[in-house]
Amino acid sequence: MIRLRTLFAATSALTLLISGGALAQTSATVSPIGATAPTARGGANAAALLYNAADPGKSVIAATGELGGLEFHGLDGARTGTLPGGETYGVDARGDLIAVLDRKEGRIRLSRYDFATGQARAVEARPLLLGYAGEGLCLSQSARDGSLYVFALGGEGQLDQWLLYPTADGKLDGRLARRLHLSSEAKYCVSDDASGALYVAQQAVGIWRYDADPEAEAVPTIVDINRLGRLAGETGGLAILNGGAEGDYLVAVNADAGDYNVYDRNTGDKFLGAFRIQANGADLLQKPSGLFGVRAPVGASLPAGALLVTDDRKVGANTQVLSWNDVAAALKVSPGQAAPTTAPGKLALVQATMETRPVDHGGDAADDPAIYVHPTDPARSVIVATDKKGGLLVHDLTGKPLQYLPDGKMNNVDLRQGFKLGGRTTTLVAASDRTHKSIALYTLDADTRLLTEVADGVQATGLSDPYGLCMYRNRKGATFVFISDPDGGVRQWKLVATPAGKVRAEQVRDLKFDTQTEGCVADDETGALYVAEEDVALWKLGAEPSAEATRKAVTRVADNSALKNDLEGVGIYAQAGGKGYLVVSSQGNNSYAVFRREGDNAYVGSFAVIADGATGIDGISETDGLEVTSASLGAGLEAGAFVAQDGRNVSPPENQNFKLVPWSAIAAKMGLKP
Repeated sequence: MIRLRTLFAATSALTLLISGGALAQTSATVSPIGATAPTARGGANAAALLYNAADPGKSVIAATGELGGLEFHGLDGARTGTLPGGETYGVDARGDLIAVLDRKEGRIRLSRYDFATGQARAVEARPLLLGYAGEGLCLSQSARDGSLYVFALGGEGQLDQWLLYPTADGKLDGRLARRLHLSSEAKYCVSDDASGALYVAQQAVGIWRYDADPEAEAVPTIVDINRLGRLAGETGGLAILNGGAEGDYLVAVNADAGDYNVYDRNTGDKFLGAFRIQANGADLLQKPSGLFGVRAPVGASLPAGALLVTDDRKVGANTQVLSWNDVAAALKVSPGQAAPTTAPGKLALVQATMETRPVDHGGDAADDPAIYVHPTDPARSVIVATDKKGGLLVHDLTGKPLQYLPDGKMNNVDLRQGFKLGGRTTTLVAASDRTHKSIALYTLDADTRLLTEVADGVQATGLSDPYGLCMYRNRKGATFVFISDPDGGVRQWKLVATPAGKVRAEQVRDLKFDTQTEGCVADDETGALYVAEEDVALWKLGAEPSAEATRKAVTRVADNSALKNDLEGVGIYAQAGGKGYLVVSSQGNNSYAVFRREGDNAYVGSFAVIADGATGIDGISETDGLEVTSASLGAGLEAGAFVAQDGRNVSPPENQNFKLVPWSAIAAKMGLKP
């Protein structure tokens, strides 16, 4: 699916570019208002503005000087200092933080600049080694959770995303959060923190746009393409000047044409126009390379911000300073707002404290978890989970695998304690078996914490593809299982013990939804069944076989802006007196919606699970199945836990797995009552 989406996006953009992109264009002209002194040892590949919020007129230009290190200049262009460090080839900044690419050692260097002293000090906790020389980098800060990332680019198409996180001694460490790859060299990138957009200049191809969130789907969109679009040849530096709704722009070096292309980010990166940098009617730059933009006042001469352009000429390499007001006037567009507002995030943010070992199968394999609460020792509780390319897994609460049964393509799983079988009370586990199109049935032993198959032969479903599954145990002690079919059908069976100590399924009811369902959960206390119709709604109806098929929408995707299809896993956090919460996976935006269990199931809010750099446990995204329990699972999990499938498992890039979040953390962030 990802490959098809990528091809469609690329083809659509290419069609637009070919149909109207290669027309002749007339460029406006802009003259610089200043320039830095030439680099001491030659070379000028990139520059960044260290913005002094207390006194913008005293902001500082940090420019790469290759073997001469990172050079600092005042706005008057005079060199004020140098930070040695290998072969500096790329630079970006956020506030006083500076990230530099050192090609000589193939590493990312981090430092902080002190405006009072004019000095920079290294702050990386250890060398952040890339494993390749590197060509460039850019920083990105998440508007959702404030996480700071650095993207590193390589000569063979490398595009690595590192999560930066603070250490106890006030320094910064880093972990690889995502690894993307281009077909050829890329040297420049830029990220807009407000929108989360990442732009990458692939020199021989063109400009791509990605989502900078490491948990997002890595599907690039073409902004412009060499020769067939508005780019004459190789693509150079990129800059963003975000002035909000009044003017939000991407600028790109169109080096072979001698132009600087401008794209309107408010209209999907539509080409807006181009300008040239000239003095006395002649092009000023010999070898334009990096760009850096800032849309905020930078002293009296730069009231609307600045565009920095590095000139990597053989002799006299330096950085030119353009007024963004001058550029906007030349293009006859608004310079935008000086400080566009960004709506605060509404998601509660939590971190996982445990993750299971990745499943053995690659691709979309892990799917659905169930939580077994040990009756006498909560810390010995386990997670039963599916590998839909192979079988069932059992993990302890540290994530350690205890058992793997390669019994078939198990899609969803659920369990109920209190099932009487063979003269004893046991825990019954059911899974939707897509290999045999059947109901797989097991018991889980409290002492060994292992599964034993107990189906009375193959329990055929009669469905085209047994998909979603959930169990229900009513107040009379009868146990049922629901399984969905991709065609919208949901079938219900009663699970019955045989005299021989086996379990058989007796069909009792068929339900029908308009489109595909998967996630479902039954409330044993209230007798309610909740079914997630993936693109439509979360439905509530009766779980008893005799209940009417009439259903009520708890929430609809179209009516709740917090939801983005698919709706997937559903779980119940049960509290006394019929109170508690429903939790639903909103797969399309990597979040989890919480509704009240009681009454009309009012929407409470949503949360997301983000990365913890210190522990190395990444966030959770593209979740299929989830489970939640209010029962104590031992120390640290006294209020229960939330467990979800991680559909991407990006850091480090591994096969899918399952992650656990203490419910107490979710409740604290969302203000939920214990």
